[in-house]
Amino acid sequence: MPIRKQNTNVFDNFELRLNESSKKFLRETSKWAFVLSMIGFVFSGFLLFVGIFSLIFFNEATTVFESLIEFPPYVYSILYMVFSVISLFPAIYVYSFSRRMKTALSEKNTEDLTAAFSKLKLYYKFLVIAITTTVLIAILAILFIVLINNA
Repeated sequence: MPIRKQNTNVFDNFELRLNESSKKFLRETSKWAFVLSMIGFVFSGFLLFVGIFSLIFFNEATTVFESLIEFPPYVYSILYMVFSVISLFPAIYVYSFSRRMKTALSEKNTEDLTAAFSKLKLYYKFLVIAITTTVLIAILAILFIVLINNA
């Protein structure tokens, strides 16, 4: 059996080096990512608090939810708690990116730099999936409302 020649690319042997401006930008980006992650953690905690609070006091919440779709109030409580868990993931990804990037730049560690960019990739992947899902649900909801109003 003949040995197959691997495709070699000019960029296979390319080594990327970060100059001082790039390092400065990445340091500043990691600081802002840390702030963004803290906001995400607070938001997630707030959603969880609202979900638990409304679950405990759902009898009083019945009057608030009567004007909405006729779901029991605990359904809304559970939805708040589910959204709090879902919103926790991007905060964790951005936090991990921030900490790994800070470590990579201070210790000049390539593995941490790679891990930081991996977490950033996960964050953007999560955002794309979340935005796409939200847009699709909104389109389906609009179509559903239009169909119900025309019927």
